[in-house]
Amino acid sequence: MPTYTRQPIALVKGEGAKVYDIEGMEYIDCVAGIAVNNVGHCHPKVVSAIKSQVESLIHVSNLYYNIPQLKLAEKLVSLTGMSKAFFCNSGAEAVEAAMKLARVSTGKHNFIAASGAFHGRTFGSLSLTHKNMFRKPFEPLVEATTFVPYDDIDSISENINENTAAVILEPIQGEAGVIIPSPDYLSNVRKICDETNTLLIFDEVQTGFGRTGKWFCKDHSSVIPDIMTMAKAIGGGFPMGAIVARDGISFSKSEHASTFGGSPLACAASLATIEAIEEENMIERTSELGTYFKQKLEGMNRSDIVDVRGSGLMIALELSSNCADIVGYAREHGLLLNNTSESVLRLVPPLVITKDQIDTVVNILEQA
Repeated sequence: MPTYTRQPIALVKGEGAKVYDIEGMEYIDCVAGIAVNNVGHCHPKVVSAIKSQVESLIHVSNLYYNIPQLKLAEKLVSLTGMSKAFFCNSGAEAVEAAMKLARVSTGKHNFIAASGAFHGRTFGSLSLTHKNMFRKPFEPLVEATTFVPYDDIDSISENINENTAAVILEPIQGEAGVIIPSPDYLSNVRKICDETNTLLIFDEVQTGFGRTGKWFCKDHSSVIPDIMTMAKAIGGGFPMGAIVARDGISFSKSEHASTFGGSPLACAASLATIEAIEEENMIERTSELGTYFKQKLEGMNRSDIVDVRGSGLMIALELSSNCADIVGYAREHGLLLNNTSESVLRLVPPLVITKDQIDTVVNILEQA
């Protein structure tokens, strides 16, 4: 079904921060599967883990334990400072799980989400997604979502009431164009939620696993949510999602389930991804490269650049004009980009990108 606006190339191979098309053309990939391939395409550790797991156990029902799932749950609660994990298959599923957990844990039904938010395309997650072009064809959605301006603490205070189960926020808004809130925004939201007995959900689907220069974006502010969603980069390219929750918040038996959630294969891929990030110091490296990348972009002598913003290797280049032609020009010259709006380019390359490759990216952008 023609649900995607596809670029006119067919990709057949990837390695590190590069991909290759069916014609043999080489590209530096600044899309990375939309912030999925954090450890690069076909990272040897991830490939090896998947091959090994395929030979022993691909799938088993959650009626039984499997060892990679146990190890990954332990690792994730350690990395996040949370208490328990639930595994699923995508970011949208993770948001659905978070919504259900918030409702069953509080007995309340309403949610507060932010303008510009993107949380998924299933009926529940879509009800928290702000953009009208995503929502309108499928209304009526799940009711009782109130949208407030992002980075506006007063609006949250004014709209929380006794029926609010949770406030859900992206610590940095991705689809909206890499929108970074004020330094004290998340901590003030945490304070309001504590005062009103409301849960706080962080959607870290796009910002997790080193993307912003920390393991998770929440680590920049030291704010601990009640529930956190994750997906995209969790499996090194293998499809997977998860939520983690703080102590005292958990599904009871039969309140939620997933046939494929937490499969041995997905968990083996995720464990290998985390090991690669740790062993190759990708967190520190991402912070350094992000600063370098932004400085290079800011050094472009172009009057049409409105803003360069980002954290780690999650960067937006905002222009005063339509940037769709730039995406096409860049593709023709060996660079894959995507634009989140008519005037904003989103740059989310693999965390293994090199300085030389960043220099090439900036050179192509200057030509474009």
